[in-house]
Amino acid sequence: MLHGFGDTGDMWATVAAVLAKGHSVVVPDLRGMGLSSHPESGYDKKTQACDIASMMDKLKIERAAFVTHDIGNMVGYAFAAQFPERVTRWVVIDAPLAGIGPWDEIIRSPALWHFNFRGPDVERLGKGRERIYLDRYWNELSANPKSIDEATRRHYARLYARPGAMHSAFNQFAAFTQDAADNKAFAAKGKLTMPVLALGGDHSFGAQMADIMRLVATDVTSGVIAKSGHWIMEEQPKQTTGAIVDFIEK
Repeated sequence: MLHGFGDTGDMWATVAAVLAKGHSVVVPDLRGMGLSSHPESGYDKKTQACDIASMMDKLKIERAAFVTHDIGNMVGYAFAAQFPERVTRWVVIDAPLAGIGPWDEIIRSPALWHFNFRGPDVERLGKGRERIYLDRYWNELSANPKSIDEATRRHYARLYARPGAMHSAFNQFAAFTQDAADNKAFAAKGKLTMPVLALGGDHSFGAQMADIMRLVATDVTSGVIAKSGHWIMEEQPKQTTGAIVDFIEK
C-alpha cells in the first residue's frame, strides 16, 4: 500500500486492519517521507519503484496486490510497468499519472500551483509552518475539511516537520518532468493487463481516474467515492475500505 503527499503509510490504517485478517499487508513510507530516510536524489518514480521491488525481495514477496494513492499511484505505475508479473491486482486512487492523457491540462489547474512550489527560499518560508502549509491541502482538496480531524492533522504535521521531510517532499514534485518522460516510454511498450480498480472522489477526479487508467491498462473498473474530495481514506473510510477489500478479494 503506497501513500502520497500530505500523508504517510499511516493513511492506510483502517483498510489495512481489515485486510490483515486474511492477507499479509505491507505499508512502507516512500523514499524521503514519513519515517523513511532522506536521500538527496532518487525521487523519480522509476527509482522509487525499484525501492519497492527491493523491499519485496527482502520480505520474500514475489507477487502482490497494490493499493496506491496520490504520488503512490505514480510509483505504482512505474512498478507495474517494470515488473508486471509481480502485480496481481491494483487499486489506484485519485491522482493522475505524469505524462499520461490529460496531464498537461491537469497541471495548468490553479489548484495545483504546489507542483512547482519548491527551492531554498520556499523551504525557509515553510520551516516551522508545516501545519499551515498542509492545512491548505486538507482544506482545499477535500469535500468537507472537517472530515480530516485535528488529531490526524497534528500527526502528519509532526512527521512533515522532521528534519529534511519537506525538502524530500518537494523533490517528489520536482521529479515530475522526468516521471512524465519515463511514463510515456512505459506506455509506448504496451498496456498493463492486470485487473485495475480506478477510484476517484466525486469532488475530485471522480470517473476521470478510470479514463486515465484505460490509457495504460486493458482491464479497468471505475469506482467513484461519494461525498469525497482527494483524501478519500480520511473523508470516507468505510466506503473506501469496502471498495478496496471487495476488489482485492475477488
